[in-house]
Amino acid sequence: MTAAVSVVIPVYNEEAGLDSLFARLYPALDQLARPYEVIFVDDGSSDRSAAVLRTQFERRPQSTRVILLTRNAGQHMAILAGFAHSRGDYVITLDADLQNPPEEIGKLVAAMDQGADYVGTVRARRHDVYWRKLASRMMNRIRERTTQIQITDQGCMLRGYHRSIVEAINRCVEVSTFVPALGFTFARHPVEIEVAHAQRTAGQSKYSIYRLIRLNFDLMTGFSVVPLQFFTMAGMMLALLSLFFVIVLAIRRIFIGPEVQGVFTLFGIAFFLIGVLLIGLGVVGEYVGRIYEQVRQRPRYTVAAVLEEGAPRAVERRALPEVRQGLHPELDHSEMLRAERARGATE
Repeated sequence: MTAAVSVVIPVYNEEAGLDSLFARLYPALDQLARPYEVIFVDDGSSDRSAAVLRTQFERRPQSTRVILLTRNAGQHMAILAGFAHSRGDYVITLDADLQNPPEEIGKLVAAMDQGADYVGTVRARRHDVYWRKLASRMMNRIRERTTQIQITDQGCMLRGYHRSIVEAINRCVEVSTFVPALGFTFARHPVEIEVAHAQRTAGQSKYSIYRLIRLNFDLMTGFSVVPLQFFTMAGMMLALLSLFFVIVLAIRRIFIGPEVQGVFTLFGIAFFLIGVLLIGLGVVGEYVGRIYEQVRQRPRYTVAAVLEEGAPRAVERRALPEVRQGLHPELDHSEMLRAERARGATE
């Protein structure tokens, strides 16, 4: 039986380039000669992206679904919303900016047909500004040394996930996560393939340097405790060096006398140690902040509406008993709230 394909595309203020995406995406999927659905997730866009997606849904309701989030939850939360509503045996993630051509989807499908349950991609001849390439290479090196995640090109979101991987991801309840890394941890047969890369056709990138740094913090703190271990070891080494330095100064004072000229040296060492402490405190704060976000048990995203035309004949709807609008049952308090309201009314 031919495996059905779901394509999940997060959309955030991409009004200018959506028509070009439609014109290339659907013909590329038609060439696969298999059942498919396209799931657009509007991530709280402030432009007319939602209206354009609604129009596209009305044109092709049998193969198009649109999920409208109430607010901007972030690219990875939007992808998780698409995963929760996907039906296909293979789920492909794709950005809406056309930097990864939709025509490359066939390569991912072919790799999964050959037995891969997770397909990562590497951009060939990457068309990005120099600082983004440099930042990407630097973050890749840091991630490789702090986690066990083997992803050559973590910035490329054109990736393929088997249904078993998607269901495992749907059962996770992390508030902050990195979807490709999460999929890699569940995969038994991961592969990487090379795909084409192009310049953005319209609009501007939504990832500033700050957001890229935040994303890599999510990746490092969500999949490794190495940063904490690093500062533990650094603290031990600095403590030993400080002890040695104090002994040297004590011996010098006894046999030579006080060294007033060394005051500024001591200031420099003190400021260095203070800087190390502040950085370490910041790393600990990142972990504590994520724990705080997790224990609040708020939903990762909220769905305002889902545009769909029932269950398409080509792709049967799969039951998702453990996912309800992105909310794990352990975090779903709707029944408890209804019971409390009913009890209050009787009293």
